Amino acid sequence: MTSDRLISHRWIEQRQGSWSRLESITRQVESSGIRTLPPAELREFGLLYRQVASDLSAVRSDRAAVALEDHLNGLLSRAHNHIYTGRKSGFGSIFRFLAFDYPRIFRRLFPWVAASTLIFLAGAVLGTLLTLVRPEFMRTMLGPQMLETIAQHRMWTQSIVSMKPQASSAILTNNIGVAFMAFAGGIVGTLGSIWLLFQNGLQFGVISTACSQAHMALDLFSFVAAHGSLELPSIFIAGGAGLRLGAALIFPGMLSRRDALAEGGREAIRLLSGVVPLLIIAGMLEGFLSPSGAPVALKFTVGAALFSLLCFWLAEGGRSRTPAEAHLGGNSE
Repeated sequence: MTSDRLISHRWIEQRQGSWSRLESITRQVESSGIRTLPPAELREFGLLYRQVASDLSAVRSDRAAVALEDHLNGLLSRAHNHIYTGRKSGFGSIFRFLAFDYPRIFRRLFPWVAASTLIFLAGAVLGTLLTLVRPEFMRTMLGPQMLETIAQHRMWTQSIVSMKPQASSAILTNNIGVAFMAFAGGIVGTLGSIWLLFQNGLQFGVISTACSQAHMALDLFSFVAAHGSLELPSIFIAGGAGLRLGAALIFPGMLSRRDALAEGGREAIRLLSGVVPLLIIAGMLEGFLSPSGAPVALKFTVGAALFSLLCFWLAEGGRSRTPAEAHLGGNSE
């Protein structure tokens, strides 16, 4: 036992029964609904929730119990959604999820998002190097039509200007499609997610380098700045969700592969759900502001402001207790 260990194995064994019981009731509620619970089990559900919330507070004081903390955090989050489903609905429920729950989910699964980002960046670096060393690779990737457009110092994005409403809708559909594919690729053991992220990074590196060589870097990045501040992080988050899903399939740990996939899938879907509002905003910006004749400084300012707000939300959101947690004696981070 290291000096960081504050809770004992005996305490964990004593509390394991309550955790397993809460897990069992939560699964029952997830499959059949909370209304199917008899009154006695419904009261037990609430009591177990409060007990496990108290246990989580103790576990958080032990730096050597990170895996246990993640498990209890996820269990409480699942149970909480059903306990308060009747008290908070509609926009109130959505607001609570985005303001409190989602940032906590993001921070808990951040290593997967970081891995997703690194895969994209690795593709971008390789795309840049291959474009510089082997120009024929750039020609293969971009095709003659785009190369001709770049050679004429014209942005292929100008066609969006004449069809903004339709373009915004098409862009939004495309962005959500890419995010979904980055997530769904995890079902084949992370390989699909890895390939899509790497391929998109490769294309980004090639296009960026080609535009830079044609002295069009400012044109490209002023177009990307506003919507890219939300779109790229959304793709990274979706890719992270796909990696989490695939990892559950490959490394089930002590769970059966079916149970590991079910638990990993729940976490991954909750992580993915938060990118939908981001992609809606990004699609609107890409359809209207990005291709417009607005000042370049404005586009970069909007992008920087949105990215700063995104980082603040994900880093600080949910660190204070929700009213429900305060009432139950639950703990924030």
